[in-house]
Amino acid sequence: MTDSRARVIVQEGPWGFFFLLAYIGAAIYFVSVSDGSFWGVILGLLQAIVWPVYVVYHALVLLGA
Repeated sequence: MTDSRARVIVQEGPWGFFFLLAYIGAAIYFVSVSDGSFWGVILGLLQAIVWPVYVVYHALVLLGA
């Protein structure tokens, strides 16, 4: 019997690190502009997760799409 398992090497580490830094930066920004309450901080962290959606939306608005 032979071992037919394939070895897969995923080399997406640099992109993961970039997205982690982008999330941390967005979290710092959105938390700093919140009112400082518990739910304001939670909302800031949630906004940091979906900030690329804001960027795409506003870019499409600028393009007139």
